Amino acid sequence: MATAVFHQALGTAQSHQHLQNSGSRLEFGHASLKLISKGFKVDIGLSRRGSYSSWKKKFGLIQASASQTSVVQPVSYPPNNSSDELRKKSSEAALILIRHGESLWNEKNLFTGCVDVPLTKKGVEEAIEAGKRISNIPVDMIYTSALIRAQMTAMLAMTQHRRKKVPIILHNENEQAREWSQIFSEDTKKQSIPVVTASQLNERMYGELQGLNKQETADRFGKEKVHEWRRSYDIPPPNGESLEMCAERAVAYFKDHIEPQLLSGKNVMIAAHGNSLRSIIMYLDKLTSQEVINLELSTGIPMLYILKGGKFIRRGSPAGPTEAGVYAYTRSLALYRQKLDDMLR
Repeated sequence: MATAVFHQALGTAQSHQHLQNSGSRLEFGHASLKLISKGFKVDIGLSRRGSYSSWKKKFGLIQASASQTSVVQPVSYPPNNSSDELRKKSSEAALILIRHGESLWNEKNLFTGCVDVPLTKKGVEEAIEAGKRISNIPVDMIYTSALIRAQMTAMLAMTQHRRKKVPIILHNENEQAREWSQIFSEDTKKQSIPVVTASQLNERMYGELQGLNKQETADRFGKEKVHEWRRSYDIPPPNGESLEMCAERAVAYFKDHIEPQLLSGKNVMIAAHGNSLRSIIMYLDKLTSQEVINLELSTGIPMLYILKGGKFIRRGSPAGPTEAGVYAYTRSLALYRQKLDDMLR
């Protein structure tokens, strides 16, 4: 019964305001689900770099419209002997992905990459709206990139959460940072959400394009060459990262640090960037290198997955006052974007 309530609450209640948060209990209609707070352990360290492995595809299309986003079939994990037992024992967990809101360099049409630029006023509003959409979904841990626009998005989103827990960034850069940021109240700890920042979740590094105006760069190097740098999977810009290189570090970090938290039953939110999140979605949905380059994520719109029985089930976007194209890979989208690209050439 609890499982049914959990799914129904996440999938429909937000738009009808039937989901109520009462301390540590979620109520839906005449049924309730008690949420037991668990302790947490965060392992900070350097993620090993490993090559991204492409497994047998089980890919469904998600279509975004003005009113709703459809749910696709569950996506199976690739075989992994070291974590099979853990997957079998894991309970349900929610994974929320949020691409940061509009940044000041997005507004100026500049290549941003790993330059640390804050949000615009519109970006702040997008982050707050994202928070309203996820306000009923329990969050036990938050991961962000090392860049301020992603961290601002996570913090602003959590100001809207009904549980009113406080997100607290964990500082593990040295012994003094760890010692000076300790919390000595158990009650306060229970009302806090640990926030882990990781450079592995940063936007892909755009190399010598960072800080350049996109239109001026196209005029200088040619629209076709700039299009190749921006939209290909394995061709990096000068002294920068390709999407493939970004996927290598982002997926490795997700598998080493974030996935174990989900498998232990913790609900996790990731606030990051278009390319690092595309990389993670590529892993979750087993997309090919061709499919992932046609993947679009809207700024400031949360994407929800449920981990159940070792499978990630994509739920689309939690309901909000307006619905946008959260995450779409469709042939019509690919054709539409190709038309736009052709017009610029």
